[in-house]
Amino acid sequence: MKEHIKSDNLPKHIAVIMDGNGRWAKKQGAARIFGHKNAIKAVRDTTEGCAELGVECLTLYAFSTENWSRPEMEVKGLMALLVSTIKDELPTLMKNNISLHSIGDRSDLPSETRRKLEDAIEQTAANSGMKLILALSYSGKWDLTNAMKTIAMKVEKGELEGASINQETVAKHLSTSGFPDPELLIRTSGEMRISNFLLWQLAYTELYFTEVLWPDFRKEHLHEAILAYQGRERRFGKISEQINL
Repeated sequence: MKEHIKSDNLPKHIAVIMDGNGRWAKKQGAARIFGHKNAIKAVRDTTEGCAELGVECLTLYAFSTENWSRPEMEVKGLMALLVSTIKDELPTLMKNNISLHSIGDRSDLPSETRRKLEDAIEQTAANSGMKLILALSYSGKWDLTNAMKTIAMKVEKGELEGASINQETVAKHLSTSGFPDPELLIRTSGEMRISNFLLWQLAYTELYFTEVLWPDFRKEHLHEAILAYQGRERRFGKISEQINL
């Protein structure tokens, strides 16, 4: 399947909503955290698969602002798992020349989690390959609200003319500034919604939904998603005849 992927038509940026860990664990008769632990292989496979193909950016929706309302034991388990995963995967990131980034409100994270994350970001900063972006304590509404607040304060201080605000202004003040908008969004587990993820950035993104639960997601599923993307005609408001000129 990989051999059918066209290298000249790869999505520059792939975003993934990693869904289905809890249902996967339930099928095994285990606690939800068991599903999260077994999802690490899917993260590794997807990251390596994207890097091998030459994808420029991969964003993983790891923890939303709404996820803080989950049971306390699950949240604590997820934060501990994040710390251990960052530590364990750092050598792989370095080996594959991948730089780590994050979007979201880091101030919400436990101090140990935040410290490990920031250390890994610093250690991989010089890597020039794919950018791996973790969305942690993130939501699209949070992102847009923060951007609007910053823009409003700049207008109030006279640093920005209100009449000059345009789409580029908004984009520059989002947490994803400096990254291209995703061209492909993958969501696992059969759910068909974007769940408050990258609301501005997904305006023209191709959406791909699969029934596969995230812990079972592997490179072949990534390849399927990319092939589906390459089979679509991206018109951006134009008609087919204009695109094919």
